[in-house]
Amino acid sequence: MHSALAYADIKTAADRIAGHVRPVTVAQADPGAEPYTLHFALELMQHTGSFKARGAQNFLLAHREEGTLPTAGVTIASGGNAGLACAWAALRQGVRATVFLPTTAPKVKVDKLVGYGADVRLVGTEYAEALAACEAFAADTGALASHAYDHPLIAAGAGTLLDEIHDRIPDLDTVVVAVGGGGLFAGVATAARHHGLRTVAVEPENCRALDAAIRAGHPVDVTVDSVAADSLGARRVSSTALAAAQQDGVRSVLVPDIEITRVRRALWDDRRLAVEHAAATALAALTAPDPQEPAGHGYRPAPGERVCVVLCGANTDPTDLTRTAETA
Repeated sequence: MHSALAYADIKTAADRIAGHVRPVTVAQADPGAEPYTLHFALELMQHTGSFKARGAQNFLLAHREEGTLPTAGVTIASGGNAGLACAWAALRQGVRATVFLPTTAPKVKVDKLVGYGADVRLVGTEYAEALAACEAFAADTGALASHAYDHPLIAAGAGTLLDEIHDRIPDLDTVVVAVGGGGLFAGVATAARHHGLRTVAVEPENCRALDAAIRAGHPVDVTVDSVAADSLGARRVSSTALAAAQQDGVRSVLVPDIEITRVRRALWDDRRLAVEHAAATALAALTAPDPQEPAGHGYRPAPGERVCVVLCGANTDPTDLTRTAETA
């Protein structure tokens, strides 16, 4: 079990990865369209198409500093984005990467992994099966085992995103992030708490590892069945993420798949942003139809509240968005 993440870890990560990742672009959404102020953090423009590049660079650079990068290279199990980031960071650092994915991983992600020079191994139909194979490979070869989300260096790297957002929006009140295994959420929530900001953690109704852990008081296995499962389909959330969720200033909410799909299409139709379902999940918290929804569903900003939604990933096949736009 990892120790709790501290803001000092995020500051160290920010110094370490400076110059190795793209600073986030923040754009204000339509002024006056809502009674609150809405910004988008366009982290889909990051290297490899997601925030995962931050944690991957922090992880490898920290091990390089310590002299603990083995000749067997690095290995990771990932539904896609973390593997892409690991392979990209390994290529940048001149390190071999072996990436394990479930057979259900989108072809667009597999193809990009190969493009980064990774040795790609497809195992099982769920992330947990790919993880078991990855762990066995690391034990057999001595490769350095990274993790898609459950490692303090990975979460700290992800948390650097919030500091950049806060620099650009100093009067921010609330940041909204999608949650899978919890690496992004843990890092962002830790940094947000340091700055006195609220964090809204958003999960699909049927990929609710954080919600289940909060209710149980400890991480538990959940079923994974959502249109966003390729990125948010962790069977259980990290203990670091649960610890972050139990702090003041955090709210956990759920959204239905139908709204995730609608928001993803709307981001394309209205803004020409082709995002993953996981990225649309965060924004869906603000748009899911509402007041009579059960407690824990959606998030309604107060009038005048300053909100930033993290659009965290772009590794998607946009052909369904194009079809939607053409046939609408």
